[in-house]
Amino acid sequence: MAYAVPLTVLPSSIWRLPVAFDGGLGLGERAYVVFLSILSEVFAFTAIGLIARWGEVFPRWTPVLRGRRVPRKAAVLPAAIGAMILTLLFTLLFIVSEIRGTTIRGGDLSADSPSQGSGWETAWFYVCYAPLTLWGPLLAVLTVAYWKRRSAA
Repeated sequence: MAYAVPLTVLPSSIWRLPVAFDGGLGLGERAYVVFLSILSEVFAFTAIGLIARWGEVFPRWTPVLRGRRVPRKAAVLPAAIGAMILTLLFTLLFIVSEIRGTTIRGGDLSADSPSQGSGWETAWFYVCYAPLTLWGPLLAVLTVAYWKRRSAA
């Protein structure tokens, strides 16, 4: 399940990248889109730490902390908060806003919104963004499993 988390984020990251190289964006906006895609994948990859050795014991290359156990709360609190935020944002708000045909903030969708189109462009949008709705719930399950496994040890 932990290895699936980065894969749920990857399609949306890839979907955003062509926008970064569209002629209508300035340099700052292009950098933002690329940075957002990379940062999303980095955060998604941290879910693997909930099952990997480096999520329980600091790696040797970590100064000062090398070899020490990772405090349970230091891993569980950020993961639990992240799971709640991701579930609220990408699962609940995304689904509700798509059903209502509004933005996440409740405003009207613009005519050029990907979900407002038709044909393969809209289908491609949903294929790329639908897996993102699983990020929060998967992280929540991994967080509970990590807490239970580390509590038993």
